[in-house]
Amino acid sequence: MIVGEASGEVLARWDEMTVERPGGHVYQSRAWAAYCAGLGWRPRFLRFDDGFCVLAIQRPWPIVPGSSVYVSRGPIPVTGDPAQTAARLAAVADRLADDGVDVVASDAEVEAAGGYPALVAAHGFRPIAEIQPSRHRLSLPLAGADEASVLAGVAKATRQRIRGAERSGVVVVRHDRATSVVERCVVPTETVETALDRFYDLLLATGERRGFTFGPRDEFLDWRTAAFRDGHLILLEARVADEVLGGLVLYRHGERLSTVHSADRADTRHAHPGVPHLLRWRAIQLALAESRAEMDLGGVDVAGARRPPVAGEPMYGLYQHKLSFGARWLEMSGAQERVVDPVGYRIGRTAAAVRRFVRRGRR
Repeated sequence: MIVGEASGEVLARWDEMTVERPGGHVYQSRAWAAYCAGLGWRPRFLRFDDGFCVLAIQRPWPIVPGSSVYVSRGPIPVTGDPAQTAARLAAVADRLADDGVDVVASDAEVEAAGGYPALVAAHGFRPIAEIQPSRHRLSLPLAGADEASVLAGVAKATRQRIRGAERSGVVVVRHDRATSVVERCVVPTETVETALDRFYDLLLATGERRGFTFGPRDEFLDWRTAAFRDGHLILLEARVADEVLGGLVLYRHGERLSTVHSADRADTRHAHPGVPHLLRWRAIQLALAESRAEMDLGGVDVAGARRPPVAGEPMYGLYQHKLSFGARWLEMSGAQERVVDPVGYRIGRTAAAVRRFVRRGRR
């Protein structure tokens, strides 16, 4: 089923086949592969005999032989047939097992309703803890819709907050390599590097309120700047004059725009309560302008609670905010893993844990 490693024209057209096609994801892109290579992973650009392509990133265990592989948000489910996606994942795992890989993990974005977890279980995979922050997502279907029909499905209170933010002078600056026209978005006067660095500070403060943590600043900026350069990432900033009130980071892939991060300033919420609503609406307007079939509003489930949040939980307010735009909850299949060599896997995990412990001790 798999011919081997991609090269030449296939590699040159890689993003077209893994990011831009329906179901595509930026974590299957060449930019993601290059970023991971800088962190010590080995990108494996695998191709099938029918032209289908899969990115897998491989990492050796410290000190001991063997390695682990992560098929990041892949294989891309392009046919709507979960059995074919499961078969492709099994073929990837078989191919990498021949290279001595000890374990293969995957978190393809496949809806659970199609039976994908049982299908991959038949190929030796089992569920594991999520690799990305959320398993499920909130989705706003846009196929065949226009701005008026989508706005009609937005809750009245949310529409009022959008209009209130506009009346109070809030504008949205759009950092984007694409040239899609969206009325009422402002052209930036700063570099995206400056804006992303500022957004990182907003994100840290928002994470403290919601109980999230983020990685080092340089890693955050390196990947997002690379994704921006390739047209995969969009940053929206809400401003009043020179004051930044909040931001929203989106991925452009497949037939959708996907929310990656959102952040706003708690100290300006009283004066400008509609900032998150206006940012979200501008993102939806952009998705409509690009004829996207979906606005992916991202997840709200967290470790230990892979379900819709309930009243009193930290993510409940964000959940209600996203629902107010007419989004629906999508149950996804979640991360899966096949252990190829149990002994090698145990030894490798132990070696990795020891290295992490030693590094923490040196700080």
